[in-house]
Amino acid sequence: MSPYGSDRSPRRPMRRKLLQALTAGVVLATATGCSYTWKNFPRLGMPTPVTEEAPRILSLWQGSWAAALITGILVWGLIMWSVIFHRRSRTKVQVPPQTRYNMPIEALYTVVPLIIVSVLFYFTARDESKLLSLSAKPAHTINVIGYQWSWGFNYVENVDGDAATPKAGEVPKELDSIPDRFSKAFPAGAEGVYEKGVPGDRNPQTGNPGPTLVLPKGEKVRFILSSNDVIHSFWVVPFLFKQDVIPGHTNVFEVTPSQEGTFMGKCAELCGVDHSRMLFNVKVVSPEKYREHLKQLAEKGQTGFLPAGIKQTDPARNAETNKL
Repeated sequence: MSPYGSDRSPRRPMRRKLLQALTAGVVLATATGCSYTWKNFPRLGMPTPVTEEAPRILSLWQGSWAAALITGILVWGLIMWSVIFHRRSRTKVQVPPQTRYNMPIEALYTVVPLIIVSVLFYFTARDESKLLSLSAKPAHTINVIGYQWSWGFNYVENVDGDAATPKAGEVPKELDSIPDRFSKAFPAGAEGVYEKGVPGDRNPQTGNPGPTLVLPKGEKVRFILSSNDVIHSFWVVPFLFKQDVIPGHTNVFEVTPSQEGTFMGKCAELCGVDHSRMLFNVKVVSPEKYREHLKQLAEKGQTGFLPAGIKQTDPARNAETNKL
């Protein structure tokens, strides 16, 4: 007679519930196959990369998951082995022998995590250094300005083709907050055009909210990030990369778009009550269409530049080592 007043084993209801939970998990996993195919599975939730730099980020993401999975399988395996082969019902021992001060085991579970963290640190530092490296003269420079509650884009380009206007080495007053180590790489004669967004803007092709930043395919673009108020974060989702937009500090990175199309961008830093409205679009087109877009902005009177954010103090403005 069982202590429950029945000959039925108390374990059976638990086993039945476990089987039902596993069945529900299998059904849920297979049901999602309609929207998430096996073709997308190797990216492990990441979108398709659309820049030449993004596959490096994807590779780091996949490698981190692989390392975590191997570690997880080892840990789960040891747990299950202990649960199955050292259960009380099998050994009939109330209190098993206690092992203390096993130096080899203690050294193992101290050294192994250090090795795992060191390997992850190495690959992360290697890829971060490569992703943040800057070329001496990028093909294009765009100053991205974050403000509550939208985005502005200064195209630092020689739109009219005259390298004499403005004078060589002369930085427009709207861009004087940008450190010299970046402004010296501006193209000659960059009188520039701009796009100033508001939350109510819509992309004419997709209808997605926010202003649209146009980029040329196959040509390196330098982004100079600045803020007019609080901290924002510039995130183009399929770039697999985002960077903070900080008032009084200039962040810079470069990418080379490799695929034409219109992609979603957003602010990834909680910046206030209307943070969710800080959306934008990135449209990658051919270099010819990119130049046409610049001329269209000029024809609409959007020449010159928007103020490039809060001005830095002179010590902070050029404090970092010039790596260009």
